[in-house]
Amino acid sequence: MKVRVGFGFDVHKLVSNRPLWLGGILLDYEFGLDGHSDADVLIHSICDALLGAANMRDIGYHFPDTSEEFRGADSKELLRRTLALIAGKGYRVGNVDVTVCAEQPKINPYIPQMQRCLSEVMGVSEDDISIKATTTEHLGFTGREEGIASYAVALIEKD
Repeated sequence: MKVRVGFGFDVHKLVSNRPLWLGGILLDYEFGLDGHSDADVLIHSICDALLGAANMRDIGYHFPDTSEEFRGADSKELLRRTLALIAGKGYRVGNVDVTVCAEQPKINPYIPQMQRCLSEVMGVSEDDISIKATTTEHLGFTGREEGIASYAVALIEKD
C-alpha cells in the first residue's frame, strides 16, 4: 500500500451579512466568511491537504475564484469533486486532522456535527476526521476577530 501526506491552509475574512459555514454546517453567528464560494475555510483546508497529498496543486487551481461556476458554491461539493480528482489517481482518504483558529465563535460545541457531515461527504468514518479548535490568545488577525484560519493534514492511500 502506498500512503502520502498533504498539508492545507486557508483563511477568510469575517464580514457582516454573510452566513458562517464551517465544516459543512451553518453556524449561528453574527458574522460570516467572505469569499467567492461559501468560504468554508475548514473544508477548503481539507481540499488543499488532499490535493497536495496527491500532488495535484491546490484548490484555487481546480476551483478558481475567477470562475462564475464556483460563485457561491457549497464547499461540500468542492470536497466531493476533490475526492473524485484524487480517486482518478487511485487514492482514497485515510484520515484528516484539522485545526481551526478563531476567537469567536466557539467551535468545540459544533465539532461532532461537523464530523458527521464530513464523514457523509467523504465516505469515511467519523473517527477518521479529527477537528480541533484553538485561539491565538487575541494575537494577529484571528485574535482581533477579523477572520478565521484553518490548517489540515490529510493521509491518502492507494493499494
